[in-house]
This record gives sequence, C-alpha cells and structure tokens, in this order.
Amino acid sequence: MPKKLFIQRDVSWLSFNARVLQEANDSSVPLNQRIRFLGIFSNNSDEFFRVRVATLKRMIEFSEKRKKLNMYMEEDPQKILDTIQTIVLQQQNEFNRIWDGILKELKKEKIFLVDEKHLNKEQQKFVRNFFNEEVRRNVIPLMIESLTQLPYLRDKSIYLGVVMRKKDSAYEQKYSLIEVPAKAIGRFVELPSKPGEHSIILLEDVIRFNLPYIFSYFGYDYFDAHIFKVTKDAELDMDSDISTTFVEKIEKGLKNRRKGKPVRFVYDKEMDSGLLEYLIRKLNLTKRSNIIPGGRIHNFRHFMDFPNIIPQKVTRRQPFVHPALQHVIRVTDVILKQDVMLHFPYHSFNPLIDLLREAAIDPDVTSIKITAYRLAPFSKIINALINAARNGKEVIVMLELKARFDEEANLEWKEILEEEGIKVLLGIPKMKIHAKLCIIKKRIKHKTIQYGFVSTGNLNEKTAKVYADHCLLTANRNVMADINRIFNYLQNWQNGVHHLHNCKTLMVSPNAMRKQIEILINKEIKNAKQGIAASIILKSNSLSDQYLITKLYEAATYGVEIKLIIRGIFCAKIDNKKFASPITAISIVDEYLEHARVMIFQNGGKEKVFISSADWMVRNLDHRLEAAVPIKDTTIIRELKEIIHIQLRDTVKARILDSELSNNYVPSAGKRKIRSQIETYQYLYQKTLKQSAISSN
Repeated sequence: MPKKLFIQRDVSWLSFNARVLQEANDSSVPLNQRIRFLGIFSNNSDEFFRVRVATLKRMIEFSEKRKKLNMYMEEDPQKILDTIQTIVLQQQNEFNRIWDGILKELKKEKIFLVDEKHLNKEQQKFVRNFFNEEVRRNVIPLMIESLTQLPYLRDKSIYLGVVMRKKDSAYEQKYSLIEVPAKAIGRFVELPSKPGEHSIILLEDVIRFNLPYIFSYFGYDYFDAHIFKVTKDAELDMDSDISTTFVEKIEKGLKNRRKGKPVRFVYDKEMDSGLLEYLIRKLNLTKRSNIIPGGRIHNFRHFMDFPNIIPQKVTRRQPFVHPALQHVIRVTDVILKQDVMLHFPYHSFNPLIDLLREAAIDPDVTSIKITAYRLAPFSKIINALINAARNGKEVIVMLELKARFDEEANLEWKEILEEEGIKVLLGIPKMKIHAKLCIIKKRIKHKTIQYGFVSTGNLNEKTAKVYADHCLLTANRNVMADINRIFNYLQNWQNGVHHLHNCKTLMVSPNAMRKQIEILINKEIKNAKQGIAASIILKSNSLSDQYLITKLYEAATYGVEIKLIIRGIFCAKIDNKKFASPITAISIVDEYLEHARVMIFQNGGKEKVFISSADWMVRNLDHRLEAAVPIKDTTIIRELKEIIHIQLRDTVKARILDSELSNNYVPSAGKRKIRSQIETYQYLYQKTLKQSAISSN
C-alpha cells in the first residue's frame, strides 16, 4: 500500500508524547500533576528509545544485508531515525522551557529546588550528615580515564561524570563515574527550611556537595560533575538452545538485555567537553547516534513521585462502588443474576478482588482460571488466588512472562504461585497472551455453574486507579464456554488452535478477530451502499494496522460515518476528499490514562457493541491472543455508549488527530466546556446516587 496513505508509526507515537507534554504545559492543570506529566513524558521517551529506536537500529543492520542481496525494503529506517532525532530535540527544548516555568510556579508556592551551591550553614551540615548516614555506603566511584572500556552502565540509572584536578594545574586531571543510587535511597531529599517553606535537594546534588570528601585521597581541590544517562536496546533476545527451558530462556534474555547496545545518550550540555568526548568514544556512539544535550536534571521519570508537598487546590475524585454492588453481601450472587460492567477508575476495583476472595472460601467452588499480564507489586489478586489454592481449589494462572519490562516481576510471581501449588501456564512461543479473562466454576447438586469476567485492562489494583478501563462481570454461558475453550488451548497449545476456532461468542485473535472485524466493516459498507444508515465508532489505544485502516477508508468512501477516539499511535490520514462521509478522530489525554478498547457497529439498527483487550495493530491481531466480548445487556450498552458520546463531545482535553500531527485542541468556542473524564465521573456517580435513593426507599 502506498506510504502516502499512512502516517509513519514512530512519528505518530512522538506526536502522542507531545500531547503528554501539552498537559505539563497547561496552566489549568494542578502543579503536582504537571510535574507528574513531565515524569510520564520522560518515562515514555525512555521506553520509546529502548524499544522502537532500538528496533529501527536493528533494521538498519538488517537493511544493509538486504541491499547486498538486492532485496526491497518498504521504509528506510535511517530516514525515520533522522526524523525522530529532529522531533526529539524539539521536544527536549519544549520540555526544558516547561520545566523552567514550573520551577517559577514552585517558588510562588515557597517550594525551592536547591542545588549544592546554594545551601545555608544548617543545610550544609544536614547534607553532610545525610550523606554519611544514608548515601556513602551506596556510592562506589569508578576511576575510568585509564580503562580500555567502560564498565557496565545500567540502563535506568543516572550517572555523575566527574572531572577533578588541582586549581593551579590544568594538566593533571582524573575522570570518575558515580552511579546515583536513586532506587535505593530516593531522588528527593527534604532540607531544613524556614516555616512555611519547603527546600528540596536532589540526590545527585547531595553527592556533588560531598565530592571533596569522597575523593579526599587524591588531594584535588577542583571538581566538576554533570549528569548523563544511557538508554539501551530492550529487545529480549531468546536463546534458541532446545536444551534450555522457556524460563531459562527468559532469564538469560534478561541478563543479555542488560548488555544491550546504547541507543541514546542524554547529557548535561554543560558537561566538560573532554569527558563528553571520552564517553561518546567509549560507548561507540557516532554522529548518527541519538546524542541529546539537555539540562542539569535527567531521569525525570522519578518526578512522577515528587514529594507530596504542593498545596492541593483540587482533590482527586475517589472511586465509588457500582450501584448494583452496593450493600450486597456477596458480589457472586449479583453476577449470577445479571451482567455488571465496572468502569475504572470511576468504579472501585474492590468488587473484582471480592469476587475472587469469595470464590477462595466458597466450598462449592472447584476451580479458578485466570490470565495475568501485569500485576500490582503487592497483588491482592494473587493473595486471593493463593487462599483459593490453600482451600483446595484448582487454580490455574496464565502468567505472561514476555510482558515487556514486567518479565522479572512475573518470574518472581511464578515462583510464589508454584510454591502454593498453583498451576502456572507460561505462554506460547512467539505469541503473547494479552487477553484479560477469568472463569470460576462451582458445583451445586451435580450442576456446574460458571461465572467470571472479561476486561480491557490489567488485573492490577494500583494502575486501576489511573487507567480508564471496562470490565464485564458475567455468568453468560456462551461467554464462559469460549473462555473454557481459550484455557483448553492455553493448556494444550501444542495440539493446535482448533479450540480457538470453536469460539462462537468472543472475538479471539490471532485466528479470527481480524476477519470478524472486517466482516463487520463490510456490513456497514453494504448498508451504506443500500442507503441504510451506517456508522462505526472505535475507541483504541492505537490504530496502526494498515489493512484495517484501508477498510475504514473504503467505508468512508461509501458514506459510513466513522468516529475514532485514539489515545496513542494513529497512522490514518483522514483528510481525504474522496470520503463521502468525513472521518473524525480525536485523542484524549487527561488525568487518567484512556486504556479501554470499544467497538460499536450500527449494523442496520441492531447495534453490535464490543469491549476488547486488543488495539488495531498487527501485533495484537496477528501475534497475540486477545479477546473481545459482545455486550448484550441493553442497560450496559446504553451506559457504555453514553460514556463514549461524552468523550466524543469533549471540548477541553480532546485533540484533533490530523495528517499534520498538529495536536490542536477541539474548538470550544460557542460550546459548553466538556471535560469528558469529569463528565463521566459525574454521570456514573449520579447513577449510583439514584440507585442508592431507590434502595433506601
């Protein structure tokens, strides 16, 4: 397909991260959240370089081989990297400008970030004592100027590059590296301050202040130290040795990841030029490498945990219990009678945990089967499953060891679960298990009863407070039958995918979801051709699958009304004069991360509505096990559609997605200002109040 029909995926992702930066720049956003958005932007950038830029660099190596073989390659990865470098430098300048403005705002709140050169006597004494008591044992300077190669540098750490010499001689100098132990100690240190004020020093500045003490052995009296960090290729190279187990392959891959090639070098632009040149040379970086000058501070991802000292002008809205689950003794009893959809983070995540806790102690429950992709650090989900196993239930957990950046955590969960007698499924080679499913079976008087849930988000009670997702709790027999088929496949995947082919209610990838979506789009096209009203509403994290994008183009050409809500990657070019009905597309970036996937097809007046774990990306539809569940309950359909339509009416946090990647806000002139996340909260909360009033009467 012609490249001009699509926006390049990685460039589109950078446009999404620019929307995150817009939130940090928005003066109407509370100051603590603006700092948090800078942290999110930084963390996003790190992962982008670890994964996407690293992939492009691998493609360059591969393309050189293909050129020798005279093989065609669709895109020039070096051109993409050059574009990325230009955009990243622009965004870094914008980031620095925003941070300078936030520092001024902090000063107005009498919050000061103090460096090592501006400490009063009391603070100097405090910093010396703090270093001796908390920091010293975690600091190991490395003298590097005589080394043939640099020691191993951690990917997620920041380092102080230190130049030391005597003031009366510019010739004799030494270089040293110090890893800043932020993980062990924390990045922020609160200093003694005047009443009503807060002074904070960063951990690297605590170390800077103590450099004469750290290097007192050498007798130097001049020290210059600047921050830098290295981002490495995060690809998990899997050992092909057939004698090693899958777990051993993951463990070895994680060790190899730590040795990954540098894909980005970010440094303080004030760094000593000699040390900078030395580091670039030793890291084998070139002019084509992503070498990015920045300000004094790096690893802003730590600023997501900025001290809670900023006066809160607006308190975060608290989750509330779904009206159908208020004042009930057992969540299970409700689910066996009716479907319930939880909308996180508006609804409390607790009913999901309660459902599993009830199953753990219910004498009639015989088994629990569940998929787990990303879990909370101290997972209550896991605690419930462990209790179920201790109570004699059969518990099977599909634990995805290939969940990127959660591999180590999931390996630890594997050991914990297996020690409790829980059967852990470890996934399928070359496929990630991304579906969010649970099925609970109970036996009453020779009759088997099944219930559970299908979710768009992870079973993680921590992220459920900030990720906007939908979760259907149901005892629908057809849904449960398909979940059984999926687990049969997961337990016997070596025997082929016939279990998945038999799914009749759930859309499941990689075998059927793509085809079923295409059929639904074709139905809308057919109706439009016949003059029947036709429309498609899609909400997704990302839209990059070129085939399905082309199907949307075709649908728009025939007059199908298409409305898209895409948070992140958006590769469609929708400004096409050939469209009989224009495609509209927005992205909402706000306090909560919009993570849900929803599909609504008009279907000739008999609407088909789905929630799904899958984005419209090749990886989700062709290389992952995903599940989309149709919503049958008319009340839930109305509720879900109202939430979607609230988002489509957003005039505060919605940006227009266009081919120019302009990220312009949806015009609000002459319209009522609608901030969809607040409107959604109020909509759902009012339903809860109404139900409570009915129940009390």
